[in-house]
Amino acid sequence: MKIRQLDFLGSAVAEEQFPPADLPEIAFAGRSNVGKSSLLNMLLNRNNFARTSSTPGKTQTINFYQVNNQFRFVDLPGYGYAKVAKVKKATWAAFINHYLEARDNLIDIILLVDARHAPTEDDKMMYRYIIEHGFSGTVVMTKTDKLNQSDLARAKKRIEQDLQTQGRRMFATSASKTKGKYRFWDHLNQLFASHGLDIIVERQQEIK
Repeated sequence: MKIRQLDFLGSAVAEEQFPPADLPEIAFAGRSNVGKSSLLNMLLNRNNFARTSSTPGKTQTINFYQVNNQFRFVDLPGYGYAKVAKVKKATWAAFINHYLEARDNLIDIILLVDARHAPTEDDKMMYRYIIEHGFSGTVVMTKTDKLNQSDLARAKKRIEQDLQTQGRRMFATSASKTKGKYRFWDHLNQLFASHGLDIIVERQQEIK
């Protein structure tokens, strides 16, 4: 299957704005400005389909992107931005938690971590949530083009230790260099298959 149709279903700020829970969803979580939207644009071969912002804390909505009328990617609000008021942070956290608890069609939550920085306490808390709720515990390292190979190896080891990934899958990506795109799609295809879904997204080119 090639990606032939993409639909932005909207930005939700309340449960009544969620689309029907009739297609499998994969949610992407991470701190503010970690690169969730950029990763989605890379995966979907679009420059500006998923909404990006250079301002940390700006994305305050849950954004739904539907692919080929078969599944959805869900971009969760970034967390951990220091300049956001505590009351607003608590509101976001409750809203995100409500989405995660309410969606029976949610098949995985992918955690994104900036490879240049150690995981924060918020990252650790989110990862524990992911594991405790039975999701795969897959981690995507973003912005890896900023590191040389030795620094990237150290960053990977640090993230594994801090999050206690215990051998779960990790992917090194760079949206600006389209690094890791096809390996990650292979992983998503395996994820679909593990849930009994007849969804296979074709590669547009081979790994180089």
